[in-house]
Amino acid sequence: MKLQEILAISGQSGLYKFVAQSKNGIIVESLVDGRRFNTSAHARVSSLGEIAIYTEGEDLPLARVFETMFAKTEGKETIPAKSSPEALKKLFAEMLPDYDRDRVHVSDIKKVVAWYNILVAAGMTEFKSAEDEAEAQKESETSEK
Repeated sequence: MKLQEILAISGQSGLYKFVAQSKNGIIVESLVDGRRFNTSAHARVSSLGEIAIYTEGEDLPLARVFETMFAKTEGKETIPAKSSPEALKKLFAEMLPDYDRDRVHVSDIKKVVAWYNILVAAGMTEFKSAEDEAEAQKESETSEK
């Protein structure tokens, strides 16, 4: 499953897999409990493949953040998202030392940690963005020539 297919829906906790387009919106399936439902076309839906984290340099795609977390935790879940703000900031500083402390808030860190834990619990451990896949496709085409 690609990170592009994983969705965060404003007002809904957890993460969802895109299932199909419906007449009035999209049908999604929860990664936590497998429950399917139709979400309104007016709901704010974000693909995890399009989200990036502010750093002191260039913005870092969420896929790269998850890859770093996966490597540092040796493929296991990390601390709970409901941990203290200090613990969350410390964890994020270890994972991503150059994150922009002025623009990345504790609420953002909580979401990233919660999403990472959900993905690992769901068995999704390959975090590739659309850019990574396009680059891999381009390399394979070049090597075939």
